[in-house]
Amino acid sequence: MTSTAEPRIGVGVFVLNAEGKFVLGKRKGSHGANTWALPGGHLEYGESFETCAEREILEETGLKIRGIRFLTATNSVFKTEGKHYVTIFMAAVVSNESDQPQIMEPEKCSAWEWTLWDELRAEGQSQLSAGSSYTGRELFLPLLSLIEQRPDFRL
Repeated sequence: MTSTAEPRIGVGVFVLNAEGKFVLGKRKGSHGANTWALPGGHLEYGESFETCAEREILEETGLKIRGIRFLTATNSVFKTEGKHYVTIFMAAVVSNESDQPQIMEPEKCSAWEWTLWDELRAEGQSQLSAGSSYTGRELFLPLLSLIEQRPDFRL
């Protein structure tokens, strides 16, 4: 499938807790269904990366965040879906350490969990190496792009 549509801008947010873990969710419904991704969404017209991050995290997880900062960006082409995304990766800290992510949009996400970057990176590297024969927890393409395009990336 080919597409003549312009690339879209997505924002993914590493929402960190005091243990250095971040929120990861299992996608539903949209492209990338059944893959694991950061909370986030589409950048709206005139919106800053920081405002988008704060809005999307509250909408998807119910978490309030602080200390929002830019990390990096990646380029991902979803060939079978004919979609092209530039993903802006942001980081933030959960405002209240006792708060836990809630499933606020059950049509978009079936689970939230806390994970560590080194664990996620190892899973992503295994997925990239195995290709279509991978049987572990599949990561959403922008996270795989982050691991592949930014091998030195650290939180």
